[in-house]
Amino acid sequence: MKIIASRTVCIGAGQCVFSAPESFDQDDDGKVVVLDDSPEPGAALAAVREAVEVCPSRALSLVAD
Repeated sequence: MKIIASRTVCIGAGQCVFSAPESFDQDDDGKVVVLDDSPEPGAALAAVREAVEVCPSRALSLVAD
């Protein structure tokens, strides 16, 4: 799976960082920064799936490689 993040859609809520801090961060403007765009199956992928679900602006998605 690969993470796709739309920085133009991101509103800087930070829910992704709370859900999956190993995969996401925020820049100085609060916009999403993807640290690891291919999370490993298991706990890391589950955390990213949660981040995608809770993103209020729907700026995140997961796609098959």
